[in-house]
Amino acid sequence: MRCVTHDDAPLLADLMPWSVAPPRLGRGWPAAPDAASLRARWDALLKAAGPDRAALFEPTRSRTLHSAVGQLPGRSTGTEPLARATGPCPEPVRVLLAPFDEQWLIPDHRLIDTARPELWRVADDRQVFLVEHGDALLATSHLPLLRPGRVHPLYRRPGGSEPNLAPGLLDHLTARLGRRPDPADVPAWILATARPGSPRRVPLTADAEVWAAGVALGHRVLWLMRRDGDRPRLPGGRRPYVRAPLPPRPATVRYDREEEALYLDEGRISPVPPEAWDHETGGVRVLEQWLAARTAPAPAGTLAALRPSAWPQHWTSELLELITVLALLAELRPQVAEIEVTDPVTAAELTAAGVLPVPERAHRPASVLDHQEEGPAGQFTLL
Repeated sequence: MRCVTHDDAPLLADLMPWSVAPPRLGRGWPAAPDAASLRARWDALLKAAGPDRAALFEPTRSRTLHSAVGQLPGRSTGTEPLARATGPCPEPVRVLLAPFDEQWLIPDHRLIDTARPELWRVADDRQVFLVEHGDALLATSHLPLLRPGRVHPLYRRPGGSEPNLAPGLLDHLTARLGRRPDPADVPAWILATARPGSPRRVPLTADAEVWAAGVALGHRVLWLMRRDGDRPRLPGGRRPYVRAPLPPRPATVRYDREEEALYLDEGRISPVPPEAWDHETGGVRVLEQWLAARTAPAPAGTLAALRPSAWPQHWTSELLELITVLALLAELRPQVAEIEVTDPVTAAELTAAGVLPVPERAHRPASVLDHQEEGPAGQFTLL
């Protein structure tokens, strides 16, 4: 059995052909690590008038207080220009704002420079988004806002229907493996085997045992990244705990490698394995970036400065879970490196079978409008 080489492997962009750039906010304040701050920011914006409201909003070429845009798909928000908007804050939704950092967003099209409505239309509890972010490949159930990169949804339609896979790919894999893969097995395999590169390639195999092992490992990675269902736990004695109370407003963060302890001022969490602390995405430590989003000061007089006056308890729970996730992912890394892709299914084979090149329609979003979407000033969108 020969092993696949990097150049033989098909492209991720062909295996999951519909992809888009992530949404671009254009301003930071509509997103935050806690939902209560977003409601306070919305209220402060609407209480301001004239130039004060405009300054708080932080206008761009794409969005001002007078921009006329429709609702985001699946969201019920006002469509009048924000200059005369009234009413409560739209209910915040969970998004992936940075690697492994799930925050909250006000889902109002008037606040977002480039919203990517096609992604909002297919975002539901069945969806899985694969995100290319530099050399990293991430997965999330939430709408990803990481830039730069590409977002590959697993499904082209809501409700987990019409997989975003090259037409004929599952049929070809079925013939080669002797069993039909589930659509979710493909992103799991990709997470376990894709290697960094531009463009990113994914080695495929017709060896049923190798495929099963890679898919099982990839589903473990997928579960840890999505963090849905049962919560991840480390064995007793290795679970991180708060050993010294965290201060109400921590100003400094440091890591003691010998103690395997994370300090927020005098507050202490341990054990924090070095592998978790050292986990980087895009050259940035994930834990440092996560903590900076919650401790770094915001400019006074801005909406972003409206934030919790004290460290919320749920942030501590999220931090302990993030440490756990990063530690468990580090344990999987050697297993991922050991996967030997034999009996390859190459790009040339997929081309000979008619799976590649992918038809142009597969690169475009599906027409998924099954309800009326309100456009600017109350008219309805036709799609």
